[in-house]
Amino acid sequence: MTPPVPTPPRPGSPAPRVHHPLFARFYARVSVSADERGGLGALREELLSGLTGRVIEIGAGNGLNFARYPAGVTEVVAIEPEARLRRLAEEAGRRAAVPVTVLPGMAEALPAEGGAFDAAVASLVLCTVRSVPEVLAELRRVLRPGGELRFFEHCVAGTPGLARVQRGLDRTVWPLLFGGCHTSRAPLAAIEEAAFTLVSYRAFDLPENGPRLPTSPCVLGLARR
Repeated sequence: MTPPVPTPPRPGSPAPRVHHPLFARFYARVSVSADERGGLGALREELLSGLTGRVIEIGAGNGLNFARYPAGVTEVVAIEPEARLRRLAEEAGRRAAVPVTVLPGMAEALPAEGGAFDAAVASLVLCTVRSVPEVLAELRRVLRPGGELRFFEHCVAGTPGLARVQRGLDRTVWPLLFGGCHTSRAPLAAIEEAAFTLVSYRAFDLPENGPRLPTSPCVLGLARR
């Protein structure tokens, strides 16, 4: 299959460069362990279940989703701006059962034509992007009418105490230490504001048992363009 030709970013779009070498090394190790022993693997299965057709995945990281795409998916175009993680994603793509093309780029300026995809996947990435509204607008642009947005994201806590901790960390050390991650964003509200229709979702803590961390509140669900 011929890889899609990237289209240049539109004027005013951010430069397609993300450089978090220390975090990339940390994430590459910890994410595999979290998938195998921390329950993330089952959540990825739930996120991707039933997908069909062409799929675009933003912030693909080291490609842990690729092995879990169902057989009905005809192609995955995965966008990953961080060079080290992108190399690992390319390796994972070669092992996947479905065709995977890994491209550099920013989620705020996707290298794809409008209406080109049946589904989009955002998995633990909206917490890291520079502009959530711009990213969701791009996802809406590249999805066909009726296309699906599958999301699994950190979110702001529903309890005032933890929400205050999250906001304090987001203003100080957390994004610097964890590759631009912000723990207090509200993805459900942002998805609706971007003119998607929420179909189903569930909110939960990760891990479900044990101490509640700034990254514990999560939401997983489906919206439609």
